[in-house]
Amino acid sequence: MSQEHSPHRIDRRVATTYIGLGLAACLSGRVQAQTAGVWRIENIAGTGVAGSQGEKGPALGAQLDNPFGVVRGPDGDIWFCEYTGQRVRKIHSDGTLETIVGTGQKGYSGDRGAALEATMNLPHEIRFDSAGDLYIVDMQNHAIRKVELATMRITTIAGTGSPGYSGDGGPAIEAQFKQPHSIQFGPEGDLYVCDIGNHVIRRIDIKTQRISTYAGTGVPGPTPDGAPLSATALNGPRSIDFDHQGDLWLATREGNQVFRIDRKQGRYEHVAGTGQSGLAGDGGPAKLAKLKGPKGIALDNQGGVWLADTESHCVRRIDTSTGLIERIAGTGIQGDGPIGEPLECKLSRLHGIYVDRDGSILIGDSQAHRIRRLYREK
Repeated sequence: MSQEHSPHRIDRRVATTYIGLGLAACLSGRVQAQTAGVWRIENIAGTGVAGSQGEKGPALGAQLDNPFGVVRGPDGDIWFCEYTGQRVRKIHSDGTLETIVGTGQKGYSGDRGAALEATMNLPHEIRFDSAGDLYIVDMQNHAIRKVELATMRITTIAGTGSPGYSGDGGPAIEAQFKQPHSIQFGPEGDLYVCDIGNHVIRRIDIKTQRISTYAGTGVPGPTPDGAPLSATALNGPRSIDFDHQGDLWLATREGNQVFRIDRKQGRYEHVAGTGQSGLAGDGGPAKLAKLKGPKGIALDNQGGVWLADTESHCVRRIDTSTGLIERIAGTGIQGDGPIGEPLECKLSRLHGIYVDRDGSILIGDSQAHRIRRLYREK
């Protein structure tokens, strides 16, 4: 469930006219249902050149540096993290860009201080909790960090900073991860973490701050359809999201598959991917399709499962009502644009994917150094 779990007041200032009416609605967070019309793609941030120039200017004229995770924040702005830029930035509703976390230097410093003065090491994904605070997967620091937006102070809430697999049953701050990649809050408010280097999903109880292993054995292996959560292996758990029934959805990077975890039954349902790496099967059953290193997953309200099929340079969608998969954006060849017709727009190792409030899709097009948006043209 890519939309955040609780409503917040949205800044509804009218966006400047240079971005057009459709993008203005996107940036201001105005809700308009995306249920009909032809898919189109546009840029909302980045020039296509890696860098840091353009701070506090128009987002479309600013340089980005490998944007990964992207979300709509509780303030109505669009937030994203930069993998090699070592920052968290946001696009205001007036179309301007601002850095919120990070100096832009690689490191591990700044805890209990100002978020802007902190250093990170390859941040992968960001999420907001129900209180509106920001959580960051600081991947190469093997940690989860939190920014309290009221004070703009940053702390580490999980991970020691050293790689490993330890700490289950104890405080999350004393536990070890090995290159955590993706996080998402479950319906009960607990934080789930794709601990990909250990081939497990961990769960942090937000009330007690204690950590446990939720899925996976710690050893890579196949995940049979219908297998129980306990004692079943995972092969590179890379990205997670929750649907509105509270079930967890998982994309496996090395496994090249998608699973639904039925939390009530405690079992895996195989949804997509043969396990072989490739780009094949669009228009047919998702289970028979090939995926290639999927690194992002997001659920919409119409039974759609959206994938950042990274190494295929594509956005793909699984229709859970029919079981079919289709390619929505990207040619399968790495590149940069052009915008307009999504199937003619080349993408470049996209990582971030997010279903916005109006049903449009936000994309962290990483090596194109852009944030893009898929929307329905009326």
